[in-house]
Amino acid sequence: MMEPKTLLSILHQAEKLKCVTRHCDTTTGRRESVAEHSWRLALMALLVGDAFPQLNMDKVIRMCLIHDLGESFTGDIPAFDKHPDHRMLEQQRLHEWIKTFPEPAKTQFGRLLDEMNAMETDEARLYKALDNLEAVIQHNESDISTWLPLEYDLQLTYGADKVVFSPYLQELKAEIDCVTRRKIAEEGKR
Repeated sequence: MMEPKTLLSILHQAEKLKCVTRHCDTTTGRRESVAEHSWRLALMALLVGDAFPQLNMDKVIRMCLIHDLGESFTGDIPAFDKHPDHRMLEQQRLHEWIKTFPEPAKTQFGRLLDEMNAMETDEARLYKALDNLEAVIQHNESDISTWLPLEYDLQLTYGADKVVFSPYLQELKAEIDCVTRRKIAEEGKR
């Protein structure tokens, strides 16, 4: 059992994700936080679980909840601006932090991160596909006036390579793309 003092320390660091904003706005026009993204990503995993009965959905949800913890140290950098050195620093800081966790959390988090980074299991592939799709969904929900020019194409390509392993995810991506195209077409009518 984790000692309360240690638990509070971990939660204090994780709380920073409530304040770290992402590139995308919410429907109300304010910046989305990393914590909000991670929460809805975990909710997505819970909701699509029936489409993946062969997978360990508890593990997928855990991956969704922890995937951006490194951004509590580094902040969020949009995918189109993120370089390998950014990813490396984020992973390094996260791994250093997790090494301070008591057992069994240290081992559990470390194994999850290793699996997520290796992208060799269907659980890791599902988490990553959902991560990309949630970002595109949120972007569709933001006002198109907040989109950068490069995002018109990015909306239709981002995550497409991550869904190829699943007919269900391909169908979901196609539906998201329909929403994107409608949004772009409506903007042209203004």
